[in-house]
Parts: sequence; structure tokens; C-alpha cells
Amino acid sequence: MHYTQLNSPLGSILIAADTAHLKGLWFEGQKYEPDNLDGWICNPDNPVLTNTAAQLHRYFAGQFNQSATGAFNVNIAPNGTPFQQQVWQGLLTIPRGQTITYGELASQLGKPSAVRAVAAAIGKNPISVIIPCHRVVGANGSLTGYAGGLARKQSLLELEQSDH
Repeated sequence: MHYTQLNSPLGSILIAADTAHLKGLWFEGQKYEPDNLDGWICNPDNPVLTNTAAQLHRYFAGQFNQSATGAFNVNIAPNGTPFQQQVWQGLLTIPRGQTITYGELASQLGKPSAVRAVAAAIGKNPISVIIPCHRVVGANGSLTGYAGGLARKQSLLELEQSDH
């Protein structure tokens, strides 16, 4: 696993990739952030890492040109269970500048009674920002449960709504 650190307006970000895919993106102090990088190689010249870092710089500067789907142009391959993968794919369908509730996402995934399981999978999202778990809110629209902290979630939503 290759990694690099990126300074962002919301704090330091750890970015991890293999030779072809982004594997992780965590804010410093984020829940489920890797606590042991033994065997990982600091390699900021890894093409996946340089591409990701460049897109994140533009994103945080409000100069992010996205595709029509609102997605980053990065090959991702997060590790997770089939259910987690399904939830994370569902997150990728939420348009930039918009939010949905955990219940709405569970229904879209065909699992309307699995709201808690969907929320748990969202919480373990290993590729913050790019897999936009920050776009999911509580049933009443309140900001709840962001592994990177609610202040960061609020900032990401404000950034996306201001340049949408």
C-alpha cells in the first residue's frame, strides 16, 4: 500500500492506494483511520495518489470541475463486505450539493428495513469525501454520524452547496 498526506482546509488527510486504485482517504483523527502503517510505503509520486491529491486541492478551492454525475475521476477499490460495497456504491449516486436521509438510501438500495445496517456501513466508508457519506443526514435533516466529525461534515456540505 502506498500513501501520502495532504493538507486541507479541514485538516490533514491520509490517502492510500495500490498501483491502480484508491483504497482509502481519511481525515486525521477520523474514526476507523488506520492506526498502523507498518509495511506501507510513503510514495507521493504514485500516480493514483497524485491524481487524487490534485482533484482534492481543486475540490477544496471550489474550482472542482466534475463529471455530470458529480463524481471524482479516480479509480476506487475500497475493501469491504458485499453489503458495504453496495451501500458505498449507493452513496456515489447522491448528486453534489444534495443530501438524502439514511432511510431514503436504505429504500433506494431495496432494503428499507435495514436503516441501521446502512448507517453502520456508511460509518465505515474508507474513502471519505470521494465516496460522499457526508451527504447523508438524519430523518429530520439534522447532521448526524460522520466519522470525520460533524464540523467537517457541515463544512463539506457548505462547500458543495456554495459552488454547486
